[in-house]
Amino acid sequence: MKRSEFLKKGLLGTGVFVTASAFGKIITDPVDELRPLEQIGFNHIPNTNSEIMANTILHKAETRGHANHGWLNSYHTFSFANYYNPERMHFGALRVLNDDSVEAGMGFGTHPHNNMEIISIPLEGDLEHKDSMNTVAVIKNGDIQVMSAGSGITHSEYNKNADKTVKFLQIWVFPKTKNVQPRYDQISLKEEDRQNKLQQILSPNADDEGVWIHQDAWFHLGKFDNEKTAGYSLKKEGNGVYAFVLNGSFTINGIELKKRDGLGIWNTTELSLKATSQGAEILLMEVPMAI
Repeated sequence: MKRSEFLKKGLLGTGVFVTASAFGKIITDPVDELRPLEQIGFNHIPNTNSEIMANTILHKAETRGHANHGWLNSYHTFSFANYYNPERMHFGALRVLNDDSVEAGMGFGTHPHNNMEIISIPLEGDLEHKDSMNTVAVIKNGDIQVMSAGSGITHSEYNKNADKTVKFLQIWVFPKTKNVQPRYDQISLKEEDRQNKLQQILSPNADDEGVWIHQDAWFHLGKFDNEKTAGYSLKKEGNGVYAFVLNGSFTINGIELKKRDGLGIWNTTELSLKATSQGAEILLMEVPMAI
C-alpha cells in the first residue's frame, strides 16, 4: 500500500480531525488535545518487542496507551489521540480498541465520523447515544451497538447515570465499502448463550447472529468456567483474530493471557482456548488482515 493511501485509510477516516490550515502535517483530536500528532504513516502489525512467533503478537494490558482526563479514563490498545506508537497503528482492519470509563453525567459531545464501522460494547452502567439520524438510544451491559459512519454522521455519547461510572469498549473497524449510507443498530444478548462457549455477536451478514457491519469480520464473546475449553475456526481465508480478555485468564494456542491482555494471530485457521480462572470472559475479533 502506498504511504498516501495508508494515511487516508488509517487516519482521515477514523473521526480524528485534521486541521484545514495544516492538512497533511498535524492531527488533533476532540477528546485529547494535549499535543498535536505528526501525520506519519506506518502499516505494520507486530510490535517487535513482544513478538512471540512469526504470526503472533502479544499486547500486555500494562503496555497500552493511557489517558486520564478526569471525566474520561481511557486505555488504548492501538494508537489513538495523544497515544502514538508506530508499531501499534492497527491489527488488519481493526483500527481502534479503547477501554473507556466515563464518569457520572459526563460524556463525548457531538462530533463527526466517516467511513468507519464503530462498535460499542458496554461493560458496566448505561451509555446514552444521540446521532444525526435522529437516533436516541441507551445501551447497557449485555447490549451491542453498531454505527456505520459511511458518508458521514455526527453523534454524542453520555453516561446516562448521575451516580455511577459507565464502562465500555469502543471499537473501530475499517469498512470494505466507502461512503455507504449511515446506519445504526443495537441488540440485547443473553449471557447464558455464551456460557462455556463462544457466542457470535457480529458478522457481515444482516440475517446472521448479532449485529452486522460493512466488513468481512466476525466477533464472538465467551464466558467460561475454570478449565473449560473451546475451539474457534476462522471464517475467511486471509483473516486474523485479535483476542481481548475482559476478565480472568486464558491460554490461547498455549499462550497465557491475563485480564485486558490482547493477542493477535494471523496465517492460521484454528484457535484453541482454555480458561484458567473461574468466570473468565473473552472477546474474539476476526478481521481481514489486508485493508
